[in-house]
Amino acid sequence: MVPLLLVLLLVLILFGAGFALEALWWVAVILLVVWLLGFVMRSAGTGGRRGRWYRW
Repeated sequence: MVPLLLVLLLVLILFGAGFALEALWWVAVILLVVWLLGFVMRSAGTGGRRGRWYRW
C-alpha cells in the first residue's frame, strides 16, 4: 500500500511541476510580447529620434 501511495504522490508532484512550468512559459511569452510592443510603440513614437523606450 505504501509504494502505491508513493507512486501516486510522485505522479501528483510531477503533474503539478508540469503545470507550473507550462504556466511559466505562458507568462514568459506574454511578457515578451508586452516588451516587444513597448519597444515598437516607443520607437515609432519618437518621430525619427532615437529614444529609450524604457525608463530606469
